[in-house]
Amino acid sequence: MAFLVAVGAAEAGRPTMMFLTKEAARLAVEGVATAVACDGCPPLSTLLGRYAAAGGQMIVCGVCVDAKKLDPGAFLPNAVKAGSVQLWEWIGDGATTFSF
Repeated sequence: MAFLVAVGAAEAGRPTMMFLTKEAARLAVEGVATAVACDGCPPLSTLLGRYAAAGGQMIVCGVCVDAKKLDPGAFLPNAVKAGSVQLWEWIGDGATTFSF
């Protein structure tokens, strides 16, 4: 659901950032997101492609990256290793946030 909401926002022209934590941090690694959530749902790889094409960005939790020994050099082009400080800097004042 988070990917569908994020893709919808990005494709509507809204500045969109996803903060990937815990196991979701792995989704920023090129080639990992290949699953399909349910019958009739678009594959995660399709959603990630649409999200990137619409300008959507991802911050990948730095603590999670280190704990899982992920290589930020293998991340998708629109994903960066950072933390909550950078997320709040991006959010600024008066933004809308969602958590799934």
